Amino acid sequence: MQPAADFDWSFLADTVMGGVSRGQARLESAGGVSFVRLTGTVSTENRGGFIQVRAPLPDGIPADAAGLRLRVRGNGERYFVHLRAAGLRPWQFWQAGFDTGPDWRDVTLTWPAFAPQGGLPAGPPAAGAIRSLGLAAYGRDHAADVSLAALGWV
Repeated sequence: MQPAADFDWSFLADTVMGGVSRGQARLESAGGVSFVRLTGTVSTENRGGFIQVRAPLPDGIPADAAGLRLRVRGNGERYFVHLRAAGLRPWQFWQAGFDTGPDWRDVTLTWPAFAPQGGLPAGPPAAGAIRSLGLAAYGRDHAADVSLAALGWV
């Protein structure tokens, strides 16, 4: 797996479409582990409901990869990975969820776990077509606190 700190992360929230969720993303280090940490408050008011930290994958994901492996921890909430391919509309992505706890753990998400959103055709993403990956707090009112230390392919 590759350290999450090696990726070029950027924060975005539902405020781009009138939502009121608030948050931040920052690189942190503790106990010899560097990680990207997403924190904030997700609100579904005004048709909102997400905060996200996203990294471009300009070279995509190897076409023979069967999925993703993440090293994560969080506040016990469920979080999501959003995958996007070139040419999609802003509301189109593939989504897979995972649960968190206070300790670092590895999570494997294979392609069948990713559900198309925003009118995409049924079926998982094609690994080689993926151009960005987002770590998202999504879809319900809650306090978000999730960290990603490493990312790789399976």
